[in-house]
Amino acid sequence: MTMLIEHVAIWSKNIEALRSFYERYFGATSNAKYVNSGVRFESYFLTFPSGARLELMQMPGVAEKPHGAETQFLGYAHIAFSTGSKEAVDTLTARLCNDGFEILEGPRTTGDEYYESCILDPAGNRIEITV
Repeated sequence: MTMLIEHVAIWSKNIEALRSFYERYFGATSNAKYVNSGVRFESYFLTFPSGARLELMQMPGVAEKPHGAETQFLGYAHIAFSTGSKEAVDTLTARLCNDGFEILEGPRTTGDEYYESCILDPAGNRIEITV
């Protein structure tokens, strides 16, 4: 049996802003919004050119992260997107910086030889942009 990760999900207070961000900068395509009015749950599934999927979810009452966006904490740490080249990492990182998104690190070569930058999406989730 082959196991594949089917999708990863992110809770957010503004799934519209996240949907727009991932479509604009990472080439995602969104399905129609799912709404469960009984529990006030809303979600989108985003599909990336590679076939990977990300579910964006919002619902009243979901707790905030335990710390600020710059602080690391236990649990899922980041999503990494491969661009295919150092130049593409540089270009996308500069575009995000110019558009006002917070760049946490890089672009740089890490100690384990990854070339990457680390940014925050509109909800404060860490994203690595790699070769």
